[in-house]
Amino acid sequence: MGSPGGEARAEGAPAGGRWAQFYDALGHVAGLILALMAAAVFIQVVLRFFGWSAIDGLEEVPRYLFVWLVMLGAAAAMHRGEHTALLYFRDRLPPRARDATILLVNAAGITLFVVLIKLAFVLVPNAQLQTSAGLGLPLGYVYAAVPFGAALMMLPMLRNLALAARSLWLKRC
Repeated sequence: MGSPGGEARAEGAPAGGRWAQFYDALGHVAGLILALMAAAVFIQVVLRFFGWSAIDGLEEVPRYLFVWLVMLGAAAAMHRGEHTALLYFRDRLPPRARDATILLVNAAGITLFVVLIKLAFVLVPNAQLQTSAGLGLPLGYVYAAVPFGAALMMLPMLRNLALAARSLWLKRC
């Protein structure tokens, strides 16, 4: 996407090539997870409707898959630039202020995700010692979605950060 001046925008269009294929695949995996969640809930409802006993642990499946759905879906949305942004206000700024805002917002987001990943080095191994009541699944697999998704969200943010920094640098020279 180009801006009126002809220079590339610092944020918006996703990266192409293999990264686009990878993040598109993440979106499809998130869709598959959503389908599995819906199927598990549907089966539980049907079983209860007919008065049959529920399948042990099946009610935990949507709960634990939801964490993965959110993190993978958020990463795919981050790559496409579809996260919530106050574009109205940002686009009213002059180009240098807009690039500086993009730089600041992405730097803050990256900092947040680095902290989440750092905290996960303690949380995930400790959660691995606990098991879920119905499935007997070690909870570390559920909690691992947070650092995994955070790392996947950081990659497009690093790209946006680099593009905004380059745009600021080129306009300054």
